[in-house]
Order: sequence, then structure tokens, then C-alpha cells
Amino acid sequence: MANALDLLRADPRTAAWLTGMESDDAPDVELVPPDALTLLDLAVPHEDVNEILALTGPILDDPGLRWLLERCARRLVRDLGAAGISFDLPHLPAELGAAGRYFHLYAFVAALPHVRAYHREHGVPADVSRHTLADLGRNLAVHRRRHGVGGVIQPSWIQLHFRGVLYQLGRLQFERAVLGSRMGAVVAGALPAGPGSPCLLLHIPDFSGPLTPAACDDSLARARAFFPRHFPGEHYAVAACFSWLLDPQLADHLPDTANIVAFQRRFRPGYRNEEPNDAGPIEFVFGDPALTVDELSPRTTLEHAVVAHLRAGGHWYDGNGWFPL
Repeated sequence: MANALDLLRADPRTAAWLTGMESDDAPDVELVPPDALTLLDLAVPHEDVNEILALTGPILDDPGLRWLLERCARRLVRDLGAAGISFDLPHLPAELGAAGRYFHLYAFVAALPHVRAYHREHGVPADVSRHTLADLGRNLAVHRRRHGVGGVIQPSWIQLHFRGVLYQLGRLQFERAVLGSRMGAVVAGALPAGPGSPCLLLHIPDFSGPLTPAACDDSLARARAFFPRHFPGEHYAVAACFSWLLDPQLADHLPDTANIVAFQRRFRPGYRNEEPNDAGPIEFVFGDPALTVDELSPRTTLEHAVVAHLRAGGHWYDGNGWFPL
């Protein structure tokens, strides 16, 4: 295996990140290797389990990978429960093979006892904890569907779950966060809140069934009860969402009765995003953001809407919106 640290230092995407890790004074975290039952609890697909278990030696016995793994796990645990912060986990080069693709799972497993303890301290029900952390398995399934091999496709997304700031409550996920400057300025015009005020960010996981109004109502009812009960020191008066699903152009292409249109109606307008993001709907609707328009074969109403708009010369944008809780 190529020297992991040398490869990382040669990659400009991770060189600065690595420098910061070298001076990190976060407390030590025991590197607990994954076992089959732990992977089952995290909904890891069965076809990934044996490969993950076989990598325990190559990852933990490699000095460079172990050093990096220790610091990733320490960073996750250091920021446990801290809302309103964000950080990236390192991109690992393809030369590391399977060890690089699955590396972040080992960091999440090392943080697992700590986030479970955090959930217990806050009285989070066991089923909510299990459903939340099982998003790791969904992430692995997306990686295999897109690339044909196993791996963690979005480690910087999954770190939210393993830091105790994101929770799956029914159909939707809710992230403990704070309003940014642009959305905060919009909200300030209607509520006594603004940039830096606590908010709940709504996320819409795929592979979770239709986004029906009833399912969304159920999730919001759960959230309104969950956060005051388990985080009583935090007051969330605002929910916000940033997603291609809130591009208002979708309403021009979908039936008025569509679930997505009903979802959009829940939100007050945020700010206009001027940067197109055609890859967003292509990724979530067709499974791969690298697909070109000519490679898309629409079947459903939503797929036809996405493709027709692009073939007509239009673009899709990341929309955003908010509503009072």
C-alpha cells in the first residue's frame, strides 16, 4: 500500500487539513475495530461487511492510516453535540484502494460509543438513535450503486450524525444548527431572530418512501416534541431547508398535486441563489451527478420534468426557504 501520509500531503485538497490535524490537541479516542453486529446495527449492506472486516489489519496496522484515523476520531468526539459548526473529513486518494474508500467508516465506528452515550445522556429514544446512525448504511449503498464498489461516499455529511447534531424523526431528518447570514437576514424581517439564531435544518433522505404531506406532518410533529424534550436549553423557533427540491421552477413542471409542490408550499421564500446546480437533481433523481443530459432516460413524472427543463436550455438551482416552528 502506498504511504498514506505522503499521498495526502501531495494532495492540495488535504494538505492544509493535515497540517491542522498535526496540532490538534483533542482528547484521545480508543480505536474500536468494527465487528459484524456493529455493522449490522448501522445498516451496512451485507455485501460490504466481509470487505470491511478484512481491512481492520491493513488500516490499524499502517502507521500513517492509524495516525490519521486517531485524529479523525478525536475531532468527531471533540465536537460532540456542538451545533452550528462544520468541518470536512479528509479526502483520501484513490491509490489507497479499499482502505481509502472505507477509511471514514472506521472513524465513525470509533466515535460510535461516544455518540450513543451522548444520546443516552439526552434521553434520545433507542429507536431514534438507531434510525439516525443507520444512515451510514444508506450512504454505503449509494456509493456501491454509483461506483460499483464499496465505500463511504459523503463522510462530511455522515459526521453530523456521529456528532449528535442530526436526528432522523420519521420521514425527515433535522439538524441542530444556527441561521447563516443570508437566511438570518431574511428571517429577521419577520421574526425576532437573525444570523446566529438557533434553527432546525430539514434534510430529505432518499430511499425513505414518498415525501407525502402526511409523512412530513408526522415528522414535524415529532420534531416539535423531540427537541424541547431532549434539548430543553435550546429554543428552535425556525426551520429552514436548502435543497434542489425547493427550486420554484419545479412547480412549473410538476402537477399541482405533486408531493414536491406540497412540500414547497410549507416554506416562506428565502434568498435567490444565482449559481446553477444542474448536478443536484441529476444526482438525487438519477443517482449520479456525472451523468450528462444525453445519458438520462426519464421514466417518472419527476424525471421527465428534470430532463425536459435541461434539454430546453434551462438550469436548476438550489432553492431555500424557512417557516416558523
